[in-house]
Amino acid sequence: MTKKLKAAIIGSGNIGTDLMIKILRHGEHVEMGAMVGIDPASDGLARAARLGVATTHEGAEGLARLPVFGEIDIVFDATSAGAHLRNDAFLRAARPGIRMIDLTPAAIGPYCVPVVNGAAHLDALNVNMVTCGGQATIPLVAAVARVAKVHYAEIVASIASKSAGPGTRANIDEFTETTSKAIETVGGAAKGKAIIVLNPAEPPLIMRDTVYTLSEFVPEEAVAESVARMVADVQAYVPGYRLKQRVQFDRIETPINIPGVGRSMTGLKTSIFLEVEGAAHYLPAYAGNLDIMTSAALRTAERMAARLLASAAMAA
Repeated sequence: MTKKLKAAIIGSGNIGTDLMIKILRHGEHVEMGAMVGIDPASDGLARAARLGVATTHEGAEGLARLPVFGEIDIVFDATSAGAHLRNDAFLRAARPGIRMIDLTPAAIGPYCVPVVNGAAHLDALNVNMVTCGGQATIPLVAAVARVAKVHYAEIVASIASKSAGPGTRANIDEFTETTSKAIETVGGAAKGKAIIVLNPAEPPLIMRDTVYTLSEFVPEEAVAESVARMVADVQAYVPGYRLKQRVQFDRIETPINIPGVGRSMTGLKTSIFLEVEGAAHYLPAYAGNLDIMTSAALRTAERMAARLLASAAMAA
């Protein structure tokens, strides 16, 4: 297949601009159709214009007025949770069949983590990319869950303060709520908890994540092998994703209280420590939290586009 589907990006900030560059450099089934913002002086819109991409600073309404809008099949939303609610409603009325890939915590559509459940949502009209912490840690919760029943999972995402833009800062509550829910619904934990830390250190540190799970007793080797396979799967689209050390295990023989579970229990405690280094396409390498979001969103769009193109080819 040589044909590509056109995509628009709403949000001309750091995330949207990085995503645009990824599409221009690496898009196999997806190509840039338009960059949409609300600040006419934004670097993202200026850069898009220099690269020959159609632009508008009038938001979703401006996108609908662009000549290219009739050719847009996929829209990435890299704004905020509140803005996405409005953007989805507006564009859905203008183009009922348009695909929305939501990089905000709005969660109108199902949570999507490409290596865990991406294949299940290729026909969805709106998918939610959870959060940066979710994209980094939920695969590892799922890796444990596929070999053992996970009673509880807790993740701590530490990101450089400089990589947290106004959208991230405005959505801290949504981050913790959305990630916690996705740890359960996608990761497979009976109970999940998420914590985000904005690290002000100078020079900025790359994204670090810690995953703790308490599961039923199973051979430690089975968990370690499952985690290693999952890390390799994520590295296929986020090369800077890696474990910091070997997976750690503790056998909890004396019952302990589990937050939110309501009872004490024993089990195998698994501790996983990882870091995410960005590809530095547009953002600095320490902003792995943003890089994993744009990489996961593009991975999802590519799979959706491949499916749509294959269906069109069969129908022709």
